[in-house]
Amino acid sequence: MSAGLAESATGRMALALTVNGRLHRVEAEPRSHLGDVLREGLNLTGTHLGCEHGVCGACTVLLDGEPARACLTFAGACAGAAVTTVEGLDEDEVAAELRAAFNREHALQCGYCTPGMLVAARDLVLRLPEADERRVRVGLSGNLCRCTGYAGIVRAVTGVIAARRARGIGPEAGAADPPGAVGAGLGEAAAASRPPATPARSGAPAAVSDLAGDFAPAHRFAQAIDLAHPPEAVFALLNDIEAVAACLPGAVLAGRPEADTVEGGLQVRIGPIRATFRGRARIARDEAGLSGRVRGAGSDAGGRSATEGEIRYRVSPGPAPGTARVDLDVGYTLTGPLAQFGRPGLVRDLAGRIAAEFARTLDARLSGAVGPAPAALDPFRLALGLLRARLAAWRGRA
Repeated sequence: MSAGLAESATGRMALALTVNGRLHRVEAEPRSHLGDVLREGLNLTGTHLGCEHGVCGACTVLLDGEPARACLTFAGACAGAAVTTVEGLDEDEVAAELRAAFNREHALQCGYCTPGMLVAARDLVLRLPEADERRVRVGLSGNLCRCTGYAGIVRAVTGVIAARRARGIGPEAGAADPPGAVGAGLGEAAAASRPPATPARSGAPAAVSDLAGDFAPAHRFAQAIDLAHPPEAVFALLNDIEAVAACLPGAVLAGRPEADTVEGGLQVRIGPIRATFRGRARIARDEAGLSGRVRGAGSDAGGRSATEGEIRYRVSPGPAPGTARVDLDVGYTLTGPLAQFGRPGLVRDLAGRIAAEFARTLDARLSGAVGPAPAALDPFRLALGLLRARLAAWRGRA
């Protein structure tokens, strides 16, 4: 067991945390998140709890030097980690400049979002090479403010960046990383359970992830696609990996696929987080049963988000003669920053929209037409369609 984590006789965990430069030993329930331990165990109430779903950003702290959501992070996973709250930034030079700029630009009103906003803004000041308003807005999009309208906040952050760059103070190493409160460090308890990351050289391809032999998905859901083509023709096309990739939004192949293995990537953008997952999938087919299984894993270039998944599919006759139905059983596990946006209900809804886009391009290819290019994997457009569908459902129940 980690030196920073032990189990007491009461069933509570004994944690050793370095908080704001001081070593603390506290006891907490295994299900306690870091925000509760900071507020109730250490009386550091500057870390505010808002939504407690990782959406509002009010609880943002630094975990091993990187922004993280305290409401989503289990305290037990932080054993041995270094945590910095807004109280620990009293003597910090960048935070001092930001506090002055926030006052000058009227970048706070009620102040509830301000601690998390300052932590996220400090990260941007240290990372961004120049005062780019668009990138500042993207970087702060994970921190919500109900009072100011953001204009003063953006002016304050861009002003501090511009002033520091004018004084010859450049960004720290890692400026090319996606900005914003996306979180990473998990302390020695979590780090010990995974292999050490290999630093990526600039311009070097990301490492290809492979699926673990004992993979067990955290979530599962089922999906069905109806196509106006014979089952045999649909199954034959699904065996053509290059054709399938051409129909799937955001998918790219890395080289020519082999009979049972394919390497490639999937480009995803969700809110302030952009990631290109690269990985490997293994394919098994049952020609007689018109079924198959795809198992794969992928990680983004920085190694901060990762996914593993399995798709089982079966092609059967559709409701009308000459039609087919593809039944999908999907299991997946999502870790890292993207996991905070990967709640099962949202994933199922977005998967339905992606499946509809996939069916549209697949149908065109089966018809022999020059199929339309699949739309980019744009969760905002998909979420808008989801909102419209739900509004229509609510009206139907009214």
